[in-house]
Amino acid sequence: MKVWVKALSLLASVSFALFAQPAIELEGQLTQGSLLRGKAAVGSKVFFNDIELPLSSDGRFVFGIGRDAPLKHQLTVQLNGEKYIKPLTFTARQYDIQHVNGVAQKYVTPPAEVTERIRRDNQQVRAVRETVSGLPFIFDTPIMPAKGRISGVYGSQRVFNGEPRNPHYGLDVAAPVGAPVVAPLSGKVLLAADLYYSGLTLIIDHGFGISSTFMHLSRFDVAVGDNIEQGQKIAEVGATGRVTGPHLDWRINWQQERLDPALLPGLKLP
Repeated sequence: MKVWVKALSLLASVSFALFAQPAIELEGQLTQGSLLRGKAAVGSKVFFNDIELPLSSDGRFVFGIGRDAPLKHQLTVQLNGEKYIKPLTFTARQYDIQHVNGVAQKYVTPPAEVTERIRRDNQQVRAVRETVSGLPFIFDTPIMPAKGRISGVYGSQRVFNGEPRNPHYGLDVAAPVGAPVVAPLSGKVLLAADLYYSGLTLIIDHGFGISSTFMHLSRFDVAVGDNIEQGQKIAEVGATGRVTGPHLDWRINWQQERLDPALLPGLKLP
């Protein structure tokens, strides 16, 4: 029996044969920065490269690759004593260079006295992003967390005040201070904190290692431990941390792997 895998994305929709047996489905764009959702037969074990993926009770799973990840990967499915291997070839992306001027210099070259704070911030964020829960919400259709113009995209090389810095790993939505931020998917609040670079920052777990991060907020409407429904107001847009104006910076992670929110399967961009 021929099984077709649908790769759905903002840019393209392609179909190709994956496994003759066992049946497995994939949804997502085969390109750098993408999150993919899949489904295998109940009772399967699924590996992305050498990483065993947690499966839901009905066989669903997720994985993704980062901005500069290699293009050759493989899925391995074990079922009923048999092993099936399928190579996956992703496409490379080209990223823009974005010059951002007018950034407070303390956020471009931080003074020595904030070094320890930045280190603690990074540790805190890394720790909560290691969460791998059984929440099923990553398998729902996401919505945009804010209304406004897309002002920054994933992967762009950032140059602050003429000084090259790390790439941008989020999707920026320009909106005024106080504009509502809503949950793109249901989940549970893992972090609500004031961080040096990202200002008021909220992280929500959507399940299976996938989390959303919302940065530069002006206020929180939820607290750590709260269960959140899709579309619920969780915060307000702000201009805290390293910014030149009010906007929402929305990020998606598969644990420590930074993914492109714009490539979430089913998301409709403005």
